[in-house]
Amino acid sequence: MTDQSVFPDPTYRDTVLAPLFDGVKAHYAGHMAAINRAHLVMLAETGILESGDAGAIAGALLDVDAEVNLDALRYTGEFEDYFFLVEAELKRRLGDLGGALHTARSRNDMDHTLFKLALRTRVSVLLEQALTLTEALIAKAEAEKATLIVAYTHGQPAQPTTWGHYLGAVIEVMLRDIARLNAAADGLEHCPMGAAAITTSGFPIDRARVAELLGFEGPLVNSYGCIASVDYVTGLYSAMKLMFLHLGRVIQDMQFWTAFEVGQLYVPNSLVQISSIMPQKRNPVPIEHLRHLASATVGQCDAIVGVMQNTPFTDMNDSEGEVQQLGYAAFERGARVLQLLTALIPACRVNADRVRRTTDAACITITELADTLVRDEGLTFRAAHEIAAATAKAVIAEGAALGDGYAAFSTAFETLTGRAPGLDEAAFRTAVAPETFVARRDRIGGPGEAALREALAGYVAEAEAARAACALRKTRHETAEQRLKSAFDALLVKD
Repeated sequence: MTDQSVFPDPTYRDTVLAPLFDGVKAHYAGHMAAINRAHLVMLAETGILESGDAGAIAGALLDVDAEVNLDALRYTGEFEDYFFLVEAELKRRLGDLGGALHTARSRNDMDHTLFKLALRTRVSVLLEQALTLTEALIAKAEAEKATLIVAYTHGQPAQPTTWGHYLGAVIEVMLRDIARLNAAADGLEHCPMGAAAITTSGFPIDRARVAELLGFEGPLVNSYGCIASVDYVTGLYSAMKLMFLHLGRVIQDMQFWTAFEVGQLYVPNSLVQISSIMPQKRNPVPIEHLRHLASATVGQCDAIVGVMQNTPFTDMNDSEGEVQQLGYAAFERGARVLQLLTALIPACRVNADRVRRTTDAACITITELADTLVRDEGLTFRAAHEIAAATAKAVIAEGAALGDGYAAFSTAFETLTGRAPGLDEAAFRTAVAPETFVARRDRIGGPGEAALREALAGYVAEAEAARAACALRKTRHETAEQRLKSAFDALLVKD
C-alpha cells in the first residue's frame, strides 16, 4: 500500500503523476463527483452506511465541491492523485468518517466508470454532428438528383450519373458508419461500479442502483471484465476510424473533381484561397484541410487501439488516464471534419459545361448505345459492344461528340451485321444522350428518378431512426442526473 505521507520521486511526479492530475482536473473531476454521490446514495439505501453518517458525508462532499478551487490546484505530490486529495478533504472535515465513502469500491471500477462517462459525452456530440452532416447530404442529394456528373472508375471517365446518385452512395456509407458508432456507444452503457478491485465486494451492494443513478442501462456483469475488458475503447475508436477513413475517400474525390483538368466541381469563393503570387489561382484549400484532418483522426484512433495490443487482460495503466486523454483529440479533429463538410458540400455546385464537354469527349454514354442495339436491333450484347466500341473509337479520333457520330455508327453497324441499322439519327442521338442514360437506369439503386426518390426516402427514415436512438440515450442520461440529484439531496435532509 502506498504511504501517502511519502512524497514521490520528483521525476516520477513531473512526468507521470502531475500530467495525470491535470488530466483529471480537465476531464474527470465532475464525473468523479457524480460517482461519489451515486455510490454514497447506494451505501445509504442498502444500509451499509447509517443515514446520519451518509448525510454527514453528503454535506462534506458539497463543501469540497464548493471550496476546492480546481483551477487553482497544482500538483505537489502530497497526494498520489485527485482521488486521494478528495478523500483527504473529506477526512479533514469529518475525521475518520471521511474514509467510509470508499467502502465497497476501488479506483479500478471508478476509473473505468469515469472513462465511460467521459466518452459517453463525446460520442453523443460526434453522433449529433455525423447525423447533421448526413441530413445535409440528403438535402443536397434531393436538390441535385437530376444534376448530371461524370462518374469515374480507375481515374478515367466511365459513365454519366447524377450528383444526387453519387451523394446517395456517400449517405449509405455514413448511415452504416453511424450505425457502427451507435453500436459502439451502446458499449459504453453498462456500468463497472461495484466490481471494486476485481471480484466485487463482501458488502451487500446494489450495482444496478448505482448504474441507474449514473444513467447506464445496467451494470456490466462480469466484475473481472469490468476492469479488464477494454473493448469499449477499442470498439469505439475502431468505429470512429472507419467513419473518417470513408469520408477521406469522398474528400479525395472532391480534390480530383476540383482540379483544373477535370473542373467538375465548383467551390464558391468563400471557401477558396488565392495565391500570393499567381493571380489566376483559386485554391480550394478547405478540401486539403479536410483530407489531413480526416487522416489525422484515423491515425489517432489507430494509436489508441494500437496501445491496447498485447496488453494483459487485467487492470493496467495502458488503458487508463494518459491513453484515454490521448484519444480525445480524435473527437476534436473529427468534429472539425464533420462541421466543415456540412458547410462545404451544400455550398458546392457542379460545373455543367465541363460535365458536358467530358461526356462528349470521352463517349461515356456508349454503354447505352450497346444496350439499345440489344433491345431494338436484336443483337447479342457482345456484337452490340463491338459496334459501340468501333463507334467510340472513330468519334474520339475525330474529336467529335458521340451525338454527332451517327455516320461512324452506321459504318460500324453495317460492317459487323451486313445490313443498315434500323436506328435512325434522331433515335441514335436519343440513345447516346446522358439524360437518356440516367433515365433508363431506374432499377433499385440506380440514378433514375423513381429509384433515387425511393432511396432518398429510405435514407430519411434511417437517419430519423438513428437520431431517435441517440435522443433516447441522451434522455436516459439527463433523467439520471435529476434522479441522482434528488436521491443525493434526500441524504442531506435531517430528521
